[in-house]
Amino acid sequence: MISHIDWESHTLDQKGNKLSTSAHNIPAGLSLRANFSWTFAGNVVYAACQWATLAVLTKLGSPAMVGQFALGLAIATPVIMFANLQLRNIQATDARNEYLFGDYLSLRLVTTALALLVIAGIVLVTGYPWETALVILAVGVSKAIEAISGVFYGLLQQHERMDRIATSMMIRGALSLIGMTVGVYLTGSVFWGVTGLTIARTLVLVGYDVSTSGWMSNATLPTIGSAGERGDRKAALRPRWETGTLARLAWLALPLGVVMSLISLRASVPRYFIARSLGEYALGIFAAIAYLPQAGTVVVGALGQSATPRLAKHYAAGNGKAFRELLIKLVGIGALLGTAGVLVALVAGRELLTLLYRPEYAQRDLFVWVMVGAGISYVAGLLGHSMMATRHFRVQVPMFIVVTGLTALTCLWLVPTYGLHGAAIALIVGNSVQAGGVLAVIVHALRALRGHTRENERTGCHEAAGSVASGIEGDR
Repeated sequence: MISHIDWESHTLDQKGNKLSTSAHNIPAGLSLRANFSWTFAGNVVYAACQWATLAVLTKLGSPAMVGQFALGLAIATPVIMFANLQLRNIQATDARNEYLFGDYLSLRLVTTALALLVIAGIVLVTGYPWETALVILAVGVSKAIEAISGVFYGLLQQHERMDRIATSMMIRGALSLIGMTVGVYLTGSVFWGVTGLTIARTLVLVGYDVSTSGWMSNATLPTIGSAGERGDRKAALRPRWETGTLARLAWLALPLGVVMSLISLRASVPRYFIARSLGEYALGIFAAIAYLPQAGTVVVGALGQSATPRLAKHYAAGNGKAFRELLIKLVGIGALLGTAGVLVALVAGRELLTLLYRPEYAQRDLFVWVMVGAGISYVAGLLGHSMMATRHFRVQVPMFIVVTGLTALTCLWLVPTYGLHGAAIALIVGNSVQAGGVLAVIVHALRALRGHTRENERTGCHEAAGSVASGIEGDR
């Protein structure tokens, strides 16, 4: 890994001021193996803490309390995911520094505030009982705090410093677990448990994420000033309220916001139908079982997040062979994880559910169906990270509209008749269609890359690799 670069890149802001990224002081990024190890460790600890948070509710409360919490996540998460606009992924793949950190931060603050207003509006018009409504609002605030941390994560991921992100996730997971446990134990209320979780996430954002990004800004963030000036590094870490720049960034990211909202909505759709047809008790059972596949999602997330910058660099350089080789390795690991999960559910599903939760959660057959869907989602997720690296954004919108629509139609058909098993089958259908659609986009992107490379060789053009990549990103 190259730790020092001998040139400076410059762009101009909307007022014509020079934006200078002093690259010769950039801290060395970690190797792909080191980044994966740190990301894996961080995701393991964080996922374990999240599962423990759910387990606290199953042990200290009832399935109905778990259902309230799950419903809060099902309503708040799609809204927050749309507001996030996948800015972290855009940051991580912004190899040419088209936008500044302050641009990403400003847009995230604006969209997160709007998301909270939307969640409040949903609570007002849906007519949920006041206890459930308070839980939904509290979950929305906790997700909003998490969203702001995501912008600082994007800066670190762009420079391949996943160790800093992993440390933050470990601290946040542990403190969130403590906050939830104390809140539920002292009050017997899900609302106060989520409030404790929110306080913990706020402390980590202010006390660690911002200060860590300040360390990164000393060497990596572009500064504003005339040629040769060092500029103001502290200002580079603040929001940048350039209306034109924010509008362009929002337009670029809008398809990804729609996509992430659809992905989250697709995962939440079965919970809506379960809550409507079977009640909060059944939703609590389903949510507890459906969370166990997160063990595999941890590995998928670590692999995808660590590999995305590397895949983006291969693609931007026109190196389709290296891109394909890394992609095949990722998909193979996802398939192995899915197979292992199904085997565990078949052999020891009932005993595992009884041990982790309570006897009323021990529905082995449902667990098997859930793990089948999870295995397909592992492959689809890794393909999705690879598709992000090609920066094909807008084509994802119609694809995920179809995926979400099919999931909803399947739930409408199967949940009233087959109950929780019908919801699991609906997830299998959605995940399968998603995997096929994403694979088709990647194949198209690689063919386009190969065609441009051959054309350049034929005409004798010696353009920069970045120009090749930008020429095939027509659907951004």
